[in-house]
Amino acid sequence: MKNPHAILVRPVVSEKSYALMDENVYVFVVDPSATKIEIRQAVEQAFGVRVTNVNTLNRKGKTKRNRRSNTIGHRPDTKRAIVTLHEGDKIDLFES
Repeated sequence: MKNPHAILVRPVVSEKSYALMDENVYVFVVDPSATKIEIRQAVEQAFGVRVTNVNTLNRKGKTKRNRRSNTIGHRPDTKRAIVTLHEGDKIDLFES
């Protein structure tokens, strides 16, 4: 198995992901080649919790225009994982 920190790139910080944390659902940006099974094992190993469900989605990067040279740029494509934890488990992402 790969290193869990290589699979889980970073947590998603947004209002929607904060609302989901109350329901034991966490959102992570993950490695594009990672499978659902690898994501499940990485979360369980990195945080010591039990995972109930993993959903993934591929997001296409936006096309953006450069004002100065009028060239077209492109933001990177990302893969996100929506991880549901077992009842009673919790991840403290932003606690120090």
